[in-house]
Amino acid sequence: MIGALVLAAGRSRRMGTQKLLLPLQGRPVIAHVVDELLRSRVDRVLVVVGEDEGPIREAIADRPVQFVTNSRAEGEMLSSVRCGLAVLPAQCAAVLVALGDQPGIAAPVVAKLVDAFRADGGGIVVPTYQGKRGHPLLIAIRYRNEILTRYDNVGLRGLLDAHPDDVLGVEVASPDVLEDIDVPADYLRTVDRWTQPSRSGPRR
Repeated sequence: MIGALVLAAGRSRRMGTQKLLLPLQGRPVIAHVVDELLRSRVDRVLVVVGEDEGPIREAIADRPVQFVTNSRAEGEMLSSVRCGLAVLPAQCAAVLVALGDQPGIAAPVVAKLVDAFRADGGGIVVPTYQGKRGHPLLIAIRYRNEILTRYDNVGLRGLLDAHPDDVLGVEVASPDVLEDIDVPADYLRTVDRWTQPSRSGPRR
């Protein structure tokens, strides 16, 4: 079993409003992320929410996901990863850590990561575009305790740095693995790209 954690506990201070609820082609940003994961080869989707959980829960209430509340969402993103890891079923072989503000992630990209994980025998699988590492990350469950107890100041980057030989980069055709939405300019750029005549959803 492979579980997916969608990190959706941030306050969106740099955006000035909850960015996960911003509209994009008729759906909130968070819905794009969740829908692609549900279409992909993961077996369970958990959404880690924080103080703004009410509106986010409502936005994807009709999706078959499990919500996990991070009571320490003011801290680093790692705290949300830990919240999700703590409730993952014991039979999970790996966890996909996805950003709630990365609407361009597509199910075929996730499938490539899952296939690579299964073929490689397990470790840390990272999508790359033109050699640059992006998200989401697929992490073998054997690193669970390590993530729960280490890397407080550096997050998952510390895990990758600690195990460079375990990191498998998977090159994908889409730059979306490098792009998320943090500030208004990011959102406007995303809307512009998604409204181009050649664009009809996440690029593969």
